[in-house]
Amino acid sequence: MDGIETSAFDLAQRFVGVKEIPTDESNPQVLAMLKLDGDWPKGDHVPWCSAFTNYIAWLIRLPRSKSLRARSWLTVGKAVELNDATIGFDVVILKRGGGRQPGPTVINAPGHVGFFAGREGKDVLLLGGNQNDAVNVTRYSSTRLLGVRRLFG
Repeated sequence: MDGIETSAFDLAQRFVGVKEIPTDESNPQVLAMLKLDGDWPKGDHVPWCSAFTNYIAWLIRLPRSKSLRARSWLTVGKAVELNDATIGFDVVILKRGGGRQPGPTVINAPGHVGFFAGREGKDVLLLGGNQNDAVNVTRYSSTRLLGVRRLFG
């Protein structure tokens, strides 16, 4: 397979459409992602954006946070500026929801993480899990940005 390279983003795209089951049951694929780095989730109705990001990184043998906390990704790889973010190489970490939240030095706080999928104006696009309970590309305000991390390169 000389010359064939798959990026984390390319692999993550194959999971678009995977979603939670809107009943008391859970999607076994989401549970597998959650169980990679934690025993506590008994169902897919918990935040699983970091589980998805870790799962993709694990499959492609990239550095990963090994944590279900989205902000744990602020300690992985190398920091880059949003203007230098590259599809296929970078993850984006955001504050979750509105209101006042601590900055990027606080790992133990709500967050969201996904693979950088581009920009639209001042907004950032993320390919991630647990975005409206599914894997998809979603647009977020860049005012929520905590950091961008390059996993390799």
